[in-house]
Amino acid sequence: MSAGYDPRAVANLMLDEADRLGIGLSNLVLQKLLYFAHGIYLVQTKTPLVSGYFEAWQFGPVHPAAYRAFKEAGSLPIAFRGTGKDALTGRPRFLQTPDDPRLVGLMQQVLNSYGRMPPGRLVDLSHAKDSPWWYIVERSRAEVALGLRITDSVILDRFRHHKMSVGAEPKSGDPRDDTPFA
Repeated sequence: MSAGYDPRAVANLMLDEADRLGIGLSNLVLQKLLYFAHGIYLVQTKTPLVSGYFEAWQFGPVHPAAYRAFKEAGSLPIAFRGTGKDALTGRPRFLQTPDDPRLVGLMQQVLNSYGRMPPGRLVDLSHAKDSPWWYIVERSRAEVALGLRITDSVILDRFRHHKMSVGAEPKSGDPRDDTPFA
């Protein structure tokens, strides 16, 4: 499999498209949308959208590098873009946003499908029975697990299980921020 794009650069693209559509994204919402985009891309192309990995956190899948890049926004809509760090100087460096029209279309598809859902709905969707997040969390209850990494092979195998109830209120409420399992 190819390495994928820097997750912060893809998140920046998602934020640019969200701004264009008038959708404000908190870090929690951005994490879920980045995960859904990654899963869709992985299923369609059999290659990862982003480099690195997702982890099973309390409120669903989170990409740790992307989370750290945007955590200062807290539960408010993100009004800045993620940056890299120059290895020699330690100063922030600009991240080139992917300009592949296919990726722009994918971001628009994900935002149009999920971008206006309340955070609690996105959490419910990411927690669906048999989904990658659910599988990793359930497995960790039965085995010793070092971290709760959601591998691309698990995402590829189980992404189709993302389903959610149609009730009026999300089961998870509307969480304000995500945290790793303690």
